[in-house]
Amino acid sequence: MDLSFSGRVVIITGAGNGLGREYALLFAKHGAKVVVNDLGVSTSGDGKDRKAADAVVEEIGKAGGVAVSNYDSVEEGDKIVRTAMENFGRVDIVVNNAGFLRDKSFAKMTTKEWDDIHKIHLRSSFIVTKAAWPHMQRQRYGRIIMTSSTAGIYGNFGQANYSAAKLGVIGLSNTLAIEGQRYGIHSNVIVPMAASRLTQGILPPELYDRLKPSCVAPVVLWLCHEDCPDSGGVFEAAGGLVAKYRWQRSKGLLIDPIEPQRVREEWNRITDMDGGLSPDSNADLLASVYLEQLQNPPEKPKTNPTSGGSLLNRDLLLRYESCGTYEFSSQEAILYSLSVGCSLSDTHGLRYLYEGHEIFSPLPTFSVIPAQTCLFGGELFSGSLPGIDFDLSKLLHGEQYIEACGDRLPASGTLTSRCTVADVLDKGSGALIYFNVETNDESGNRVAFNQFGVFIVGQGGFGGPRKTEKAIPIRDPPSREPDKTFSFKTGVNQAALYRLNGDFNPLHIDPDFAALGGFEQPILHGLCSLGIVARQLLQYCAGDDPTRFHSIKVRFAKPVVPGETLETKAWIQDNGIHFATHVKENGNPVITGGYMELKGGKKGTAGGEDSNLKKMLETLQERLKSRSSQAKALNAAFLWIVSQNDGNQDSWTLDLRSKDAPHVHAGGPRDGRDPDVTLSIQVGDLASLVEGSLPPSKAFFQGKLKVKGNMMLTQKLESLLAPQAKL
Repeated sequence: MDLSFSGRVVIITGAGNGLGREYALLFAKHGAKVVVNDLGVSTSGDGKDRKAADAVVEEIGKAGGVAVSNYDSVEEGDKIVRTAMENFGRVDIVVNNAGFLRDKSFAKMTTKEWDDIHKIHLRSSFIVTKAAWPHMQRQRYGRIIMTSSTAGIYGNFGQANYSAAKLGVIGLSNTLAIEGQRYGIHSNVIVPMAASRLTQGILPPELYDRLKPSCVAPVVLWLCHEDCPDSGGVFEAAGGLVAKYRWQRSKGLLIDPIEPQRVREEWNRITDMDGGLSPDSNADLLASVYLEQLQNPPEKPKTNPTSGGSLLNRDLLLRYESCGTYEFSSQEAILYSLSVGCSLSDTHGLRYLYEGHEIFSPLPTFSVIPAQTCLFGGELFSGSLPGIDFDLSKLLHGEQYIEACGDRLPASGTLTSRCTVADVLDKGSGALIYFNVETNDESGNRVAFNQFGVFIVGQGGFGGPRKTEKAIPIRDPPSREPDKTFSFKTGVNQAALYRLNGDFNPLHIDPDFAALGGFEQPILHGLCSLGIVARQLLQYCAGDDPTRFHSIKVRFAKPVVPGETLETKAWIQDNGIHFATHVKENGNPVITGGYMELKGGKKGTAGGEDSNLKKMLETLQERLKSRSSQAKALNAAFLWIVSQNDGNQDSWTLDLRSKDAPHVHAGGPRDGRDPDVTLSIQVGDLASLVEGSLPPSKAFFQGKLKVKGNMMLTQKLESLLAPQAKL
């Protein structure tokens, strides 16, 4: 489909020749109304001539387009924007393209030659964009293009003035992308290599002929289209080649104490780019430096380690204790389930979303809500704890452990939590504090335990231990392909919904506050991502049985923006699940070292050696081998859920839609999709059904056998499995 700019108004500076002219012609061809700005100066910035702008406007008019000329200097950006407003009533796009060269070696360059280039390239880009900015804010839409150069990225002999200005526009664009996000304003940088008046005589003739401006203009058009999602990017275009730049930093090395001698000794490791990172923002860099290295303390010299100047009092912190109560009803439990993506479209979503369901209960990870109420309701969120004072913006949530101490959390009532400090570690660049929170019900029974790993930047160097046995460890996944991969696309309102659980940190809702922390936009709560993934692990790897949940441990890596997709890889073992989660759109890690421990590994979903159902379904599997083609023709998955007398459940899938031969396995369908048919029954009724004393139809009408899904598939399966049709 052709890109349309109908109704859009674009300002292009320096549009009388070269790239600017090509932009103007192509925008007009695609329906935009164009302000062709050109002062008509020479390549060195001398003279004035209106003919260049008028010639482009005339060419656009002959082709059926709409354009007006503007002859003002780009240092008078308000006049250029006024031309757009007076003629077309709006401005949607600004392409900052004007420029000239004053090349000279750095030793011979005058202050005027430096200033002239900065005025035309960097300062004028600011002035023109500044004039258009309020109009874009009011209409909640705008597209801005800054023009940089490979000289700005790599440098170039004789162009110190030009190189500095061209790198400057990249920084300007990056900031505009952050500040403009809430208004629908995008800003990107084009790094063109095209034959023009500025490059004539610099490039070899054969290369000059190949680098046509027409090879750059389509890239600029796409970056300015309303469908283009990119903002804050730097894109190169040359001779048909289109590419994106990004920053890269080495993994680096934490050195404590940092001294010149130590830096010299470790320089090769510091500058080793193997496995380098590509941070997208200040916050991304901060997360990389601190969160990803919490378990890898800085390397100290082997002799005479010294403490830094931190005022942290570890002994006082270790004596910290706080208590809190959390009164809730089914409404709070349902709100939490909704906020972590639970849906009525899920096979067992109703049990978490309807208080009248026969086995209604909160999700197991709901216990983090009363725990954080106790933790965050105290001194921590005021930036003050006994033994430490800190800036709240320096607090990072690094790790989380949640443990269920009973079969199910109560569906309502009052929970009491007690918070203590398990340990305080000196990580050199900061302090890592482990908070333990025990939660009891109204009878005093312990129902949950949480451990929060909180990193406070800049509070290291107090001489404390670097490791502890009191922290619940993370676990690396097996070195093989995952057993399951599944995803969840978060909603744009995911953080707004989750914060209603009690975490009202403005970082997750207020764009201005998020910007102060270095984020381009509000980010999702780490505990929301954890809740989403934990729910999916139960759903896809543990028969969706919350009573099987024992515990979960994660390390938070990088933030998630609401609207991004969480993709999780899971490795299933007899009594637990290793997992790792990343953002599907960009590959950024979200959760690393994740592990969910399950209860009843031998009797539940992941095991089930004592289950009669397993034996019967294995018999069916043997029978299906003789009718493989007919079985695969059904192309369906049948999930059996058998409730045991102790309240646990066995879940097995009869899989006839796999590419492999028909087979039976523990748990839900391994392809991550919902089963086509779910059959639920008590173990005693199953025995009667198999023995023949309970007819299937009678079991169904009496409510002992519950069938959900495609009933016709059940009848076809019955015919296929005869004489074992009772199953």
